[in-house]
Order: sequence, then structure tokens, then C-alpha cells
Amino acid sequence: MSQTYSSSKDDLIIKYIPLVNRIVSRIEINDNALDYEDLVSVGIIGLMDAIEKFDSSKNVPFEAYAAIRIRGAVIDELRKSGKVSRDRIYKLNEYYAAKEKLEQELNRTPEEQEIIKELNVEAKELSKIYETLHYLSNVSLESVIYTKSGEEYNFMDTLKDEKEKSPEETYIDKEREKELKAAIEKLDEREQLILSLYYVEELTLKEISYVLDISIARVSQIHGKILSKLNSFIKDSMGDTDV
Repeated sequence: MSQTYSSSKDDLIIKYIPLVNRIVSRIEINDNALDYEDLVSVGIIGLMDAIEKFDSSKNVPFEAYAAIRIRGAVIDELRKSGKVSRDRIYKLNEYYAAKEKLEQELNRTPEEQEIIKELNVEAKELSKIYETLHYLSNVSLESVIYTKSGEEYNFMDTLKDEKEKSPEETYIDKEREKELKAAIEKLDEREQLILSLYYVEELTLKEISYVLDISIARVSQIHGKILSKLNSFIKDSMGDTDV
């Protein structure tokens, strides 16, 4: 490796360290053995990997590509360290199964107390399930909405060149966008505000908790609940029980 190439790579790392910090700051790590600085280090490794593997011929902006690699590296590390344990994923899948069962029996979206009774758990346990949903949303909002949480995600799938998409895929993407927008419109004003602050304004949970004057944990729980509601709205509109 030439000295010029090495210097250029170092310059890129320095240039995009703020991107690493921004991505890590949006991921809650309260219950993990890893701290913020640990995850920044992991994110930098993801950034270095992005620099090595970036292919400009794919017509994907480097920052977008790097963001996926950085987030992927951090999420993988958190999973390895048990942020989303198998037990939490199991309970999340139990939640989805109970929710679908009640929806079929009641022919409507079940209330929280009905889900709690079906699962035979306390309200606190349901809050933890919502927190798991919130955490998984750091991978991809669409993945949480359109697939059952807990599955493995291929981060690189989100970087497919638009030119490679078939007319059918383009149509599906547009339809999903329409469905998601319609589902968001069904949320109440506070829920729409939280989504806007988190995904549009890119505020952290800490910043949102300050704006709304509630705890960080409560913001996390509300956000997870919002994702669950969106999933139900979209599933109802599609007439599908396996969104």
C-alpha cells in the first residue's frame, strides 16, 4: 500500500468520525456491557471496512454506504454482547403470535390489557417488548414494519442499485411508502411528533425525552408501541396476517 493511499484513507476516517458518533449516539446502550466509546471504536472498524470495500460504480453515495456498514458493525457487536438476547427475541415472537391470535378472534386490534392477559405477563414485561421493538428499529424502520422482528437482516440489501430494480420492485417500494404514510396519518399527534423527532429531525431518545418532559425509557417504550401500531395498520390495509 502506497503512502499516498494510506494517507487518503486516514483522511477519510477522520472526515467521517462525526458520522460514526452520530450513528452510535442514536443507539441506546443502557443495559449493555459496552459503553459509548466501545461502540465508537466498533463503528470506526465498520467505517474502515466501508472504505476498503466501497465501489463507486454502484452509484451509491459513500456516506450512505458507510452509514450502513457502521450501523451494521455496531448492531452486530451489540447482538454478540447480548443487547437483544434470545429470550427477548422469543418473547417478542410470542407477543406477535398472541397479538395475531387476538386480532383473528376479536376482528380488531387488541388492547394492551388484552395482550397482557393473553401472554399472562405484567405490564412491565410488555414495556420491555416495546423496548426491544425500539432497539430493532435502529436496524431499519421498514424491516420492523414489514417483517417479524428478531430475524437476521442483510444490511447490504438496502444498498441495491436503483437501476437493478425491476418494475415490480419499484412498484412495491412505492406502494409500501404509500401504506406507511397512510398508517402514520392514523397515529395521534403525539405519536406522529415522536416519529418526526426521531426519524426526520434525528434527535436522540435523550433529546426527545427533554422535549416531551418524560423519561428516556418511556420514550423508548412509546416508540416501540408506535412501531407495533404501524405494523397492525399496514397489515389491516393489506389484508395480510404475515406482514
